[in-house]
Formats: sequence, structure tokens, C-alpha cells
Amino acid sequence: MDFSITANQLAAMIGATIEGDGSVVINNYGKIEEAQQGSLTFLANPKYTHYIYTTQASAVLVRRDFTPEQPIAATLLRVDDPYKTLADLLNMVGAQMQPKRVGMEQPCFVAESATVPEDAYVGAFAYVGKGVTMGSNVKIYPQVYVGDNVVLGDNVVLYPGVKIYHGCRIGNRCIIHSGSVIGSDGFGFAPKEDGTFEKISQIGIVILEDDVEIGSNTSIDRATMGATVIKRGVKLDNLIQVAHNVEIGENTVMAAQVGIAGSTKIGRNNMVGGQVGFAGHITVGDNNGIGAQSGVPNSVGSGQRLLGSPAIPAMEFARQNVYFKRLRDMNDDIARLKKEVEALQKEEQS
Repeated sequence: MDFSITANQLAAMIGATIEGDGSVVINNYGKIEEAQQGSLTFLANPKYTHYIYTTQASAVLVRRDFTPEQPIAATLLRVDDPYKTLADLLNMVGAQMQPKRVGMEQPCFVAESATVPEDAYVGAFAYVGKGVTMGSNVKIYPQVYVGDNVVLGDNVVLYPGVKIYHGCRIGNRCIIHSGSVIGSDGFGFAPKEDGTFEKISQIGIVILEDDVEIGSNTSIDRATMGATVIKRGVKLDNLIQVAHNVEIGENTVMAAQVGIAGSTKIGRNNMVGGQVGFAGHITVGDNNGIGAQSGVPNSVGSGQRLLGSPAIPAMEFARQNVYFKRLRDMNDDIARLKKEVEALQKEEQS
């Protein structure tokens, strides 16, 4: 990374209180357990506290109330929220590193009826269909497919290989990573008397509201009728399947390999771990935390912490897990008691 700044300069920029050598030079970032001299790192998770005493980083972002238990070689920068401060700094550096792309690379195809602002970028081998409408500063990287009548808001970024089927609507500041498919057909088939299946036309669309980010190789199916809706601020990881007519509420985040069956409605501010499966036609409330590999077969209220398959309250799951770990010993105890009872019965009979 091409930057160099002293701890004093950085502290003035971020409103930090310095403890240690303010003249130390920072020219890189690193994880606290791997950082080298010249690096800035951070401590936000208490599990990593022990690394602060051995880290080779030149400066560490810590909370204002952090109290060291032994001497620390690095300069401390005390801030309200180390993780958010580092995220802001990384975003600044990332913005500087991002190439400023404008115009159309050749060969690409852009239909005459498409609306393409002067500040848009369309990469080589991209396809932009009839009636497409783009907002300002849209970035379409190479090998992207944008189907007919798609609407792209301002500052949308479509990374290489993204496919957006006809009629879908992408809000402002949405980011879609490589290989993701928006608007493929929902899994709709009607069984016939002869045992085969008849395809049901999926005539709906997908709507991504503002500030949605979609990871790589995620698939969001178009609705059978109406719309599959991903609401404002939702963040989806890689390799997620969202079926037809699903709705995901504002600011919900989902880790990789989550699967959501058709017509399920998920509320706002939910945090969903990796490989969670949601059954179809259920509702999930707001502010839930659902642990990795959980299975959610039925509707869920709000404010819950769930684990397991089928998903149950986390504390109950923890109690059950204690018994599960003891099953072998319990089985041995039962077998032993059974033999003792049988021996006593034989004695009584003799």
C-alpha cells in the first residue's frame, strides 16, 4: 500500500488519544497476530488481547477504556470503536486503490435503447440489453450480462461474470460480486398424472433496494408472480440461495451457504450464520441471531437466539448438548444396571 503517516498525524485524523511514541511511522495494515513493524492493527475482540503484548505492529487501535496488564511495545491509539475506525481507514485506502473506470471497452454490446450516462463504465465482453436504465457512476465489469429492461440505480457495481435477468431492479449503491445470478427462474414445477413435471412460468422479478451487497456465486430467484425482495442494507455472503418470492428485511446479514426456500419472509436486523436452512412459507421476525448449520422449519418470532436442527433457543441447545455428550456413558450405565437387575432376578428365582 502506497501511504506513509505518523501515529500523531493519524491520531489527529481519527480523533484518537495517543499512548506511546507518536512519531512512529505507519505504512501498512496487518492482523494483530501477524503484523510487522510499520503496520497498524486493532484490538476489538477480547479473545485476541494476549497478542497485543507480543505484536510487532507499530501502532494498535484500542478502546479508550482498555487497561493493559503488562507493558506494550506498540503505540496505542485509543478510540471509541477500534473495529469501525479501522473499517473507515480501510475504506479510504480502498477508494484510492480502486481504478477510476469510465466509458465503454470494446468489444461489448450495448443496445441502442439502453440509457447509459457519460460517467458509466461498461467493460469488455459485457452485454447490456434493450431498455436498460442506468443511474450515474454505474460500473459494469467485463463479461457481465444485463438483461432487457433492467434498472440499475446510482453507483451500482457489477463485478465480472454477474448475470442479471430481464426486468430486475437494482437500487442505489448496490454491489454484486462475481458469478452471482439475479433473477433466474424460481423452482416452480407442477406434478402431472404421468409422474412428470410441468414448468410454471416465473413472471415476477427481483428487487434489490439501496445499499445491498451480494457475495460471489449467490443466486436470487425471480418471483413466480410479484417480486423477490432484498430490502435496504442487506448483506449476503457467497454461495447463498434465495428462492422465489422470498423477502429479506432491512439490514439483515447472512453468512455463506444459507438456503432460503420459497415465499419465506425474513424480518430486519437478523444475523444468520453459515449453512442455515429456512423452510418455505414461514416468517422470521426481527433482531434474531441464528447459529451456523441451524435448520429453521417453522416460523420464528423476534429477538431470539437459535441453534440446532430443528432450531431451538441457544440455551436449551447448550443444555441438550451436555446430555448428548454423555449419551455413551449413560448407555454404558444402563447396560450395567440391566445386567445387575438380571443377576438379582436370577438369584431370587433360585
